Amino acid sequence: MFLYYCDLAWRSIKKTPMLSLLMILAISIGIGITITTLNVYKTMSYNPAGERSEQINSVQLWSQGLDSWDEFMSNITYTDVINLRNHNDLKLKAASYRTGLAMQSDDPKKEPTLESVRVIDGDFFTIFEVPFLYGERWDKSVDSLPAYQVVISEKLNTTFFDGENSIGKTIYLNRKPYQIVGVIKDWNPQPKYYDPTNGGFNDAENIFIPFSLTEQEEFDVWGNTQGWQFEPMLTHQDRLNSEKVWIQFWTLLDTEADKQQLQTWLTQYVEQQRSFGRFTDTAKTAKEAVQISHVEKWLEDNNVVPRDNKILVGLSVLFLTVCLVNILGLLLTKFLKRAPEVGVRRAIGASRGQIFSQYMVEVGIIGFIGGVVGLLWAWGALILLESQFNVDASVAGLDSSMWIITPLIAISTAVLAGVYPAWVVCRTKPSVYLKAQ
Repeated sequence: MFLYYCDLAWRSIKKTPMLSLLMILAISIGIGITITTLNVYKTMSYNPAGERSEQINSVQLWSQGLDSWDEFMSNITYTDVINLRNHNDLKLKAASYRTGLAMQSDDPKKEPTLESVRVIDGDFFTIFEVPFLYGERWDKSVDSLPAYQVVISEKLNTTFFDGENSIGKTIYLNRKPYQIVGVIKDWNPQPKYYDPTNGGFNDAENIFIPFSLTEQEEFDVWGNTQGWQFEPMLTHQDRLNSEKVWIQFWTLLDTEADKQQLQTWLTQYVEQQRSFGRFTDTAKTAKEAVQISHVEKWLEDNNVVPRDNKILVGLSVLFLTVCLVNILGLLLTKFLKRAPEVGVRRAIGASRGQIFSQYMVEVGIIGFIGGVVGLLWAWGALILLESQFNVDASVAGLDSSMWIITPLIAISTAVLAGVYPAWVVCRTKPSVYLKAQ
C-alpha cells in the first residue's frame, strides 16, 4: 500500500509542477539556513573531552586587586603556577602556555620553519590523552630539572624525517639542540579546549617542550597576557615576578572528594598569599577567590560558543517556521483543487484514513526532496563561509550527522505543515462532488 501511495504522490507532484516546486524551494531554503547555523553551533559546542570532561579541571584564581576585572581570568600568574606545581597531593598536573620558535634539522635540504610551540609539563600528555606514534613523554624528572627534550607532531616528523622513527634524533629550536623523545599521532582537538584563549578553533601546536625551561630560556609569550596594574616588563624576570596572568594550569581530579580537597587547599593558599600582600581584593572571601572549572564550564566561560551563535540558531528556526506557514497555504490550495477526486474516491469506498495517509506520503516526499536540496544549500553556504569570510575549516565543515538530521527535519516539517490541509480535504462530502459531476 505504501508503494501505491508513493506512486500516487509522484503523479500528483508531476500534475502540479510549479506548485510542487514552490513548496520544495520553501522547504529547502528554510532547511538550508537552519542546518547551516545548526551545523556551526553543533561543531563549536562539541566537547572533545567526552566522558572525562568532569575529571579534567582548570584552576583560576582571583589574584587581582580592587576595582579591576569583573570575572575570573582563564590564566594565572607564574608565581601561582610554581606553587601549584609544588603541591604534591596533585597526582597529575600541568602548566601550559604558547610560544613560537624557529625549527630546523641537521638536513640542509630541509628549510627552517617558524612553529607554534606549547610549553608544558609532561603530565599534559596524560591529562589530555595525547596519542603517541613513536616514543613517549619526557621523564618525570625533566619537569623539575630542565632538559632540552622535545615531542613533535607526526606532521613535522614527516616533513623533517620523512615519517621515519626519529626518536633520539636532534632538532634545533632557535638554534639550540633538542633531543626528540616522542612523536605524537595526528592530534588536533576541535575546539582547542586546552587553550581557547587565542582562538577556540586554532590548530594544535606541532612542538611540545618542558615548562621547566621557561626561566632559563626566556621564551616569548604568544598567548594572552593580562594585568590589572601597571608593572614595567624590562626583563623576563620582571614578567615571572609580576601579577600578570598568562599561563593555564590543568589537573586531573578523579572524584568529587579530590576536587573538594583541592578547593580546601587553594582556599588556604589564598589566605596565605594575602598575608604576603597579594590577592588584595578582599571583597571576595578566600573560598570565593578560587574557581575550579571542568572542561564544559571552561569552554562556556571562554565563550567558545558565542552568544550570537545561539541567537542565530533561534532566528533560523523562526525563519523555518515562516516557511512552514507558507507551505501550509500552498498545500491547502493544492489539496482543495483535488477535492472532486477525493469525493469520487470516497464514494467508491476509500476511507478518510486512506486519503489522509496518501496525502501524508505526498507531503513526506516533498519534504524529503526539499531536505536534500536544503542540504546542498547548507553545504554551499558553509563553503562560502570558509572561502569568503575566513571561517575556520573545522567550523565550516558539514558534520556527518547532518546528512541524517536534515532529511528528518525536512520530512517532519512538511508533514507538520500538511496535517491541516489533509484533514480539511478528508472532510469532503462525496455527495457534493458527485452531484457536480
